[in-house]
Amino acid sequence: MKKLFPLLAAIVLMTGFGTLPAQAEDLSLAEGKLTMTPPEAWEKKEPRTRIVESEFAVPPTEGESEAGRLTIMAAGGSLEQNIARWENQFRGDGPVKAEIEEVEIGALKVHIVEINGTFLDSPRGPLGPTVPREGYRMLGAIIEGEGIPVYYVKLTGPAATLEQNEGMFKNFVRSVKLP
Repeated sequence: MKKLFPLLAAIVLMTGFGTLPAQAEDLSLAEGKLTMTPPEAWEKKEPRTRIVESEFAVPPTEGESEAGRLTIMAAGGSLEQNIARWENQFRGDGPVKAEIEEVEIGALKVHIVEINGTFLDSPRGPLGPTVPREGYRMLGAIIEGEGIPVYYVKLTGPAATLEQNEGMFKNFVRSVKLP
């Protein structure tokens, strides 16, 4: 039996049976002071605007034509001002209010934000014209920590696409760490 085990192990390795999925490469932020691990399914893109540090396309769910767009950037302003800015990017039957949950991840304070409604997309940047996108959703995370700028992670897209990717988004946010 001892002679058989190395042979079986070699067969398993050669056939790929039992291999683990490839790990995503960590995303480095704040000059290496912060890292996050994006899901393999998300496609890294060139940011549309210079104020965005990193951008990913999140695959659409079956039946949707639009991918989700995830952006990451450091920015100024208070927590309340930035959440109000996000709320103002959505329209609904009445005033749009974000649902906010605070969590601690290690030494970091993270505010998870969710907004639903008609998203006023700005494909050409914050000063360009807006395109109303009905049935959209936003999942956001505002990351605060000692010695780093405040980071804003924002995923927008069709509600069904975000519902399908919500678990991956939350895992991505939970992967944040100070090395």
